[in-house]
Amino acid sequence: MNTKAIQALARAVIESEAAAISALAERIDAQFIAACEAMLACKGRIVVIGMGKSGHVGSKIAATLASTGTPAFFVHPAEAGHGDMGMIKAEDVVLLLSNSGETDELNAILPPLKRLGVPLVAMTGNPTSTLARHAHMHIDVSVAKEACPLGLAPTSSTTATMVMGDALAVALLETRGFTKEDFARSHPAGALGRRLLLHIRDIMHKGDEVPQVNEAANLSETIVEVTRKRLGMCAITNNQQQVIGVFTDGDLRRALNSAIDPHTTPISKVMTKGGKNISPDALAIEAVQMMQEYRIQGLLVVDAEGKLQGALNFQDLLTAGVV
Repeated sequence: MNTKAIQALARAVIESEAAAISALAERIDAQFIAACEAMLACKGRIVVIGMGKSGHVGSKIAATLASTGTPAFFVHPAEAGHGDMGMIKAEDVVLLLSNSGETDELNAILPPLKRLGVPLVAMTGNPTSTLARHAHMHIDVSVAKEACPLGLAPTSSTTATMVMGDALAVALLETRGFTKEDFARSHPAGALGRRLLLHIRDIMHKGDEVPQVNEAANLSETIVEVTRKRLGMCAITNNQQQVIGVFTDGDLRRALNSAIDPHTTPISKVMTKGGKNISPDALAIEAVQMMQEYRIQGLLVVDAEGKLQGALNFQDLLTAGVV
């Protein structure tokens, strides 16, 4: 095995595909803008159609569009000719992918698509092809050469098509004002979804699970409450259930290092006054940021009036998959 030859071949592929991508910048023209306008005005969905490698790329483009605020799905052209044309409605926009622009399976469904009256956007490597001529809008994704040394395997051409698909998706995303929160709603099972959709109220401890003592309690009683609830802290509240302080494991260590009687020392003498807290309506990721900023392991949850609503610690955030 010639290691240097393998390295040279791999680098040549990367350089060839990089050059193909770079050339695409000049193709962001009036046709690209018209395609974006048609997709933005679409009342239905973007239907992506491609055969072979273009089909695989098309599936990815459809998935990217759908996850970034532009409803889309992929239809196999051969299946379209055997019933799946019924999935395409007049209010849709069809995006047709073919490097040659002469793919038989795509050209075969051009007449029924024309009769349906849907806007057709073609993405090909041949601006004079049948597909390009019959489409309402054509986006040129031609490449100077394939990265394959035989010039046969779709390599640079599929990369160029995928990148142009990304350009469409991102242009539409920005124009729609699509946000991180919108993205998270499309990815509820992912880490981003958990970080942007999960609120404190969804994961906090509530009711009897929350360690709490009245400000009149002594240190000994508070230690028992901390131990029993096992959150590493305890809320200190007044008679109106408002949080006036917090007692943590750190406070306990400092108290035990002092010459005090835990049975007679009021908790108000050794607690941390005020303490850090968070609203139940805040995002869970905000709790992560607070804990990291203040180097603490837990937070009390309070409402707008400062009344205790719950508590959570870093382990709760780990369990919820926010961290």
